Amino acid sequence: MRKDSDGGRRIDGEGVYLRTPEARDYQDWAAVRDASRNFLTPWEPTWAQDETSRGSYRYKVRRYTEDARDDKAYALFVFREDDDALLGGVTLSNVRRGVAQTASLGYWAGQMHAGKGYITAAVRAVVRYAFEDLELHRVEAACQPDNMASRRVLEKAGFTQEGMARAYLKINGAWRDHILFGIVNEAG
Repeated sequence: MRKDSDGGRRIDGEGVYLRTPEARDYQDWAAVRDASRNFLTPWEPTWAQDETSRGSYRYKVRRYTEDARDDKAYALFVFREDDDALLGGVTLSNVRRGVAQTASLGYWAGQMHAGKGYITAAVRAVVRYAFEDLELHRVEAACQPDNMASRRVLEKAGFTQEGMARAYLKINGAWRDHILFGIVNEAG
Protein backbone atom coordinates (compact mmCIF):
# COMPACT_ATOMS: atom_id res chain seq x y z
CA MET A 1 0.00 0.00 0.00
CA ARG A 2 1.14 3.49 -0.72
CA LYS A 3 -0.34 6.93 -0.47
CA ASP A 4 -1.70 8.43 -3.68
CA SER A 5 -1.11 12.04 -4.70
CA ASP A 6 -3.95 13.21 -2.43
CA GLY A 7 -2.65 11.28 0.58
CA GLY A 8 -5.32 8.54 0.33
CA ARG A 9 -4.82 4.80 0.36
CA ARG A 10 -3.64 3.26 -2.97
CA ILE A 11 -3.02 -0.42 -3.62
CA ASP A 12 -1.44 -1.56 -6.87
CA GLY A 13 -2.45 -4.81 -8.57
CA GLU A 14 -1.98 -6.53 -11.91
CA GLY A 15 -3.31 -3.98 -14.42
CA VAL A 16 -5.47 -2.33 -11.76
CA TYR A 17 -5.11 -0.13 -8.74
CA LEU A 18 -7.43 0.39 -5.81
CA ARG A 19 -7.89 3.59 -3.88
CA THR A 20 -10.15 5.19 -1.35
CA PRO A 21 -13.36 6.60 -2.88
CA GLU A 22 -13.38 10.39 -3.13
CA ALA A 23 -15.96 13.08 -3.90
CA ARG A 24 -14.47 13.55 -7.39
CA ASP A 25 -15.40 9.94 -8.27
CA TYR A 26 -19.15 10.54 -8.05
CA GLN A 27 -19.95 10.95 -11.76
CA ASP A 28 -17.98 7.87 -12.81
CA TRP A 29 -19.35 5.79 -9.93
CA ALA A 30 -22.96 6.80 -10.63
CA ALA A 31 -22.55 6.13 -14.36
CA VAL A 32 -21.10 2.64 -13.82
CA ARG A 33 -23.65 1.71 -11.14
CA ASP A 34 -26.64 3.07 -13.13
CA ALA A 35 -25.54 1.29 -16.33
CA SER A 36 -25.06 -1.94 -14.35
CA ARG A 37 -28.17 -1.83 -12.18
CA ASN A 38 -29.90 -4.90 -13.67
CA PHE A 39 -26.62 -6.80 -13.66
CA LEU A 40 -25.85 -6.01 -9.99
CA THR A 41 -29.22 -6.11 -8.21
CA PRO A 42 -29.58 -9.93 -8.13
CA TRP A 43 -26.37 -10.10 -6.06
CA GLU A 44 -26.68 -7.06 -3.78
CA PRO A 45 -28.88 -5.79 -0.93
CA THR A 46 -32.00 -3.99 -2.14
CA TRP A 47 -31.09 -0.66 -3.70
CA ALA A 48 -32.51 2.47 -2.05
CA GLN A 49 -34.69 4.82 -4.13
CA ASP A 50 -31.83 7.32 -4.23
CA GLU A 51 -29.04 4.69 -4.47
CA THR A 52 -26.93 6.60 -6.99
CA SER A 53 -27.83 10.16 -6.00
CA ARG A 54 -25.09 12.64 -5.12
CA GLY A 55 -26.40 12.87 -1.54
CA SER A 56 -26.32 9.10 -1.11
CA TYR A 57 -22.79 9.00 -2.50
CA ARG A 58 -21.61 11.76 -0.14
CA TYR A 59 -23.02 9.79 2.79
CA LYS A 60 -21.24 6.63 1.62
CA VAL A 61 -17.88 8.42 1.29
CA ARG A 62 -18.25 9.90 4.79
CA ARG A 63 -19.08 6.46 6.15
CA TYR A 64 -16.14 4.86 4.33
CA THR A 65 -13.80 7.44 5.85
CA GLU A 66 -15.15 6.90 9.38
CA ASP A 67 -15.03 3.12 9.08
CA ALA A 68 -11.40 3.15 7.88
CA ARG A 69 -10.40 5.59 10.63
CA ASP A 70 -12.01 3.28 13.20
CA ASP A 71 -10.47 0.13 11.64
CA LYS A 72 -13.96 -1.29 11.00
CA ALA A 73 -13.95 -1.48 7.20
CA TYR A 74 -11.96 -0.43 4.15
CA ALA A 75 -13.87 0.47 0.98
CA LEU A 76 -11.85 0.85 -2.20
CA PHE A 77 -12.66 1.59 -5.81
CA VAL A 78 -10.97 -0.42 -8.56
CA PHE A 79 -9.47 1.46 -11.50
CA ARG A 80 -7.86 0.21 -14.71
CA GLU A 81 -4.20 1.17 -14.68
CA ASP A 82 -4.05 2.06 -18.39
CA ASP A 83 -6.75 4.75 -18.44
CA ASP A 84 -7.94 5.26 -14.82
CA ALA A 85 -11.44 3.97 -15.70
CA LEU A 86 -13.54 3.08 -12.66
CA LEU A 87 -14.26 -0.66 -12.91
CA GLY A 88 -15.91 -1.56 -9.62
CA GLY A 89 -15.26 -1.77 -5.91
CA VAL A 90 -13.84 -4.00 -3.19
CA THR A 91 -14.57 -3.77 0.52
CA LEU A 92 -13.01 -5.36 3.56
CA SER A 93 -15.74 -5.06 6.18
CA ASN A 94 -16.52 -6.34 9.64
CA VAL A 95 -12.85 -6.15 10.62
CA ARG A 96 -12.38 -8.17 13.79
CA ARG A 97 -9.23 -7.82 15.86
CA GLY A 98 -8.21 -9.64 19.02
CA VAL A 99 -7.97 -13.40 18.61
CA ALA A 100 -9.75 -13.36 15.21
CA GLN A 101 -7.73 -10.89 13.08
CA THR A 102 -10.14 -11.31 10.18
CA ALA A 103 -12.41 -9.39 7.80
CA SER A 104 -15.16 -10.07 5.31
CA LEU A 105 -14.60 -9.38 1.62
CA GLY A 106 -17.15 -7.99 -0.81
CA TYR A 107 -16.75 -6.80 -4.38
CA TRP A 108 -18.64 -5.65 -7.44
CA ALA A 109 -17.84 -4.90 -11.09
CA GLY A 110 -19.62 -2.74 -13.60
CA GLN A 111 -21.31 -4.97 -16.17
CA MET A 112 -19.14 -3.56 -18.98
CA HIS A 113 -15.99 -4.60 -17.06
CA ALA A 114 -17.11 -7.99 -15.75
CA GLY A 115 -15.41 -11.20 -16.83
CA LYS A 116 -12.15 -9.53 -17.84
CA GLY A 117 -10.01 -10.43 -14.81
CA TYR A 118 -10.02 -6.97 -13.25
CA ILE A 119 -11.88 -7.91 -10.10
CA THR A 120 -9.78 -11.05 -9.61
CA ALA A 121 -6.66 -8.86 -9.79
CA ALA A 122 -8.26 -6.40 -7.35
CA VAL A 123 -9.18 -9.18 -4.90
CA ARG A 124 -5.63 -10.54 -4.99
CA ALA A 125 -4.28 -7.05 -4.31
CA VAL A 126 -6.68 -6.36 -1.44
CA VAL A 127 -5.91 -9.73 0.17
CA ARG A 128 -2.20 -8.86 0.03
CA TYR A 129 -3.05 -5.49 1.61
CA ALA A 130 -5.15 -7.21 4.31
CA PHE A 131 -2.29 -9.53 5.23
CA GLU A 132 0.73 -7.24 4.83
CA ASP A 133 -0.61 -3.81 5.82
CA LEU A 134 -3.60 -4.53 8.04
CA GLU A 135 -1.87 -7.59 9.52
CA LEU A 136 -5.01 -9.71 9.32
CA HIS A 137 -4.73 -13.48 9.55
CA ARG A 138 -7.82 -14.41 7.54
CA VAL A 139 -10.21 -12.98 4.95
CA GLU A 140 -13.67 -14.47 4.48
CA ALA A 141 -16.06 -14.15 1.56
CA ALA A 142 -19.45 -15.52 0.59
CA CYS A 143 -21.37 -15.79 -2.66
CA GLN A 144 -24.66 -17.21 -3.78
CA PRO A 145 -24.36 -20.74 -5.19
CA ASP A 146 -25.60 -19.67 -8.64
CA ASN A 147 -23.18 -16.75 -8.94
CA MET A 148 -20.57 -18.63 -10.93
CA ALA A 149 -18.61 -15.49 -11.85
CA SER A 150 -18.14 -14.59 -8.19
CA ARG A 151 -17.12 -18.14 -7.33
CA ARG A 152 -14.47 -18.05 -10.08
CA VAL A 153 -13.09 -14.75 -8.75
CA LEU A 154 -12.63 -16.25 -5.30
CA GLU A 155 -11.15 -19.52 -6.55
CA LYS A 156 -8.69 -17.73 -8.88
CA ALA A 157 -7.67 -15.43 -6.01
CA GLY A 158 -6.73 -18.43 -3.85
CA PHE A 159 -9.79 -18.73 -1.60
CA THR A 160 -10.92 -22.16 -0.42
CA GLN A 161 -14.56 -23.19 -0.23
CA GLU A 162 -15.35 -23.90 3.42
CA GLY A 163 -19.06 -24.55 3.65
CA MET A 164 -22.60 -23.40 3.11
CA ALA A 165 -24.68 -20.96 5.15
CA ARG A 166 -28.44 -21.16 4.84
CA ALA A 167 -30.34 -17.86 4.55
CA TYR A 168 -27.04 -16.07 5.17
CA LEU A 169 -27.59 -12.60 3.70
CA LYS A 170 -30.63 -10.60 2.63
CA ILE A 171 -29.98 -10.00 -1.05
CA ASN A 172 -32.35 -8.12 -3.33
CA GLY A 173 -35.09 -8.42 -0.71
CA ALA A 174 -34.81 -12.13 0.13
CA TRP A 175 -32.69 -14.23 2.47
CA ARG A 176 -30.27 -16.21 0.31
CA ASP A 177 -28.05 -19.21 0.92
CA HIS A 178 -24.34 -18.53 0.41
CA ILE A 179 -21.23 -20.60 -0.13
CA LEU A 180 -18.53 -19.60 2.37
CA PHE A 181 -14.91 -19.10 1.33
CA GLY A 182 -11.77 -18.18 3.21
CA ILE A 183 -8.10 -17.49 2.72
CA VAL A 184 -5.51 -17.59 5.47
CA ASN A 185 -2.24 -15.69 5.75
CA GLU A 186 0.18 -18.60 5.78
CA ALA A 187 3.06 -16.22 6.63
CA GLY A 188 1.61 -15.10 9.91
